[in-house]
Amino acid sequence: MSALDAITAAGVRGLQPYQPGKPVETLERELGISEIIKLASNENPKGPGILACKAVRELADGLARYPDGSGHRLKAVLAERFGVNARQITLGNGSNDVLELVTRCFVEPGQGVVVSDHAFAVYTLAARSVNANICSVPAVDFGHDLEAMSLAINPNTRVIFIANPNNPTGTYVGRSQLLAFLEGVPQHVITVLDEAYFEYVAEPDYPNGLDLIEQFPGLVVMRTFSKVYGLAGLRVGYAVASEPITEVLNRVRQPFNVNTLGLAAAEAALDDQAYVRESVAENEQGYAQLCAGFEKLGLRWIPSYGNFVCVEVGPGSQGVYEAMLHQGVIVRPVANYRLPEHLRITVGLATENQRALCALEHALEKQTGL
Repeated sequence: MSALDAITAAGVRGLQPYQPGKPVETLERELGISEIIKLASNENPKGPGILACKAVRELADGLARYPDGSGHRLKAVLAERFGVNARQITLGNGSNDVLELVTRCFVEPGQGVVVSDHAFAVYTLAARSVNANICSVPAVDFGHDLEAMSLAINPNTRVIFIANPNNPTGTYVGRSQLLAFLEGVPQHVITVLDEAYFEYVAEPDYPNGLDLIEQFPGLVVMRTFSKVYGLAGLRVGYAVASEPITEVLNRVRQPFNVNTLGLAAAEAALDDQAYVRESVAENEQGYAQLCAGFEKLGLRWIPSYGNFVCVEVGPGSQGVYEAMLHQGVIVRPVANYRLPEHLRITVGLATENQRALCALEHALEKQTGL
């Protein structure tokens, strides 16, 4: 152990940084190619909406001033739209920021955090950073096994993370499953329900977490502007919870964790529901286009309820990924999620989806030597 390791916090010592999707600029630099499409990070391929862009442009001259540290205007708009109290809302530099806040506030070293196999990597990273005892519950059909997660709760457990829909597999849990689970969660446990992709789900049994907070005061619901609203570059997320939990989260939240442009763009984006409807409709069409292409190629995929899909390409998935990179198409390998034979592909525009399918076909041909 080095001298630096000896003084590094135990939970941080063995961490590996989160690896985001490869940026377009990096691929251009590494391979010297252009006309690259990125379908790796579940971004909205339409880009931000007109109202959000207008709000950003109008504030460009005021960037010498600090943002409103309380996020008063955005919280007021969120509260009105979703029928909650503004005092129940915690804003974050993306929803990841609030995930970190929950872990810092409610988990001490050696206490328990329960996650599902194949679930968003940041849950485990946040838990490890505070030296938590992590219980990863095996998945069922690539999704959360809530019955098994309930059985994993013990007196030492403090936080449970549930992604609905789940990233990277795209699965979701229905209302009856979630209610049965929440009814069994003891008072000493915080349940985090991550709804980053909820806008894309049209299934009638999909639960709205905000409707459950009053009934289950230990529930924290996470949402983001990075996906359907197309504001990933501005990093705005939020949590809705009981007022006591929110008050605790705001004790450690950085006072200016959401920047001026992000606050304004998110507020404007909430008024642009036509853009949201268009984005969801295009995502449905693009998802169907990708799945039809997979079927033509004889590939299996995990049915998804987000803006992405995991396709099974076989044990040579890394080689397929790299071959697609050389064709200027960036997708996401998910071996780190214990899915070594899958690639996750974000639903893009129709032309991007077609190009991705062509690149995938060529990569598979190269892999098999045909």
